Amino acid sequence: MKYFAVFLSMKDEELSRVHRPEHLEFLARQREAGSVLMNGRFADGAGGLIIYRTEDTESAVALVKQDPYISLGARDYEIHEWDMETNYEF
Repeated sequence: MKYFAVFLSMKDEELSRVHRPEHLEFLARQREAGSVLMNGRFADGAGGLIIYRTEDTESAVALVKQDPYISLGARDYEIHEWDMETNYEF
């Protein structure tokens, strides 16, 4: 599996407010399916970040495009494959 960091930048605050319940429901379903590792919004209101876990970039993009925030025009997105480190030395 690969990991993808998806930045959901604010496009339309009103649409984001209206479609937030649908967006959160979508993320809950994806988390149950094992496709979402973590998610959260930025404290400054600029948008949010989702870490997806999928087989490849195409699968990640397909999931992102199903998110109501994206499909209904509330947010834009930027996606990057993420090499998650798990063995940190400080």
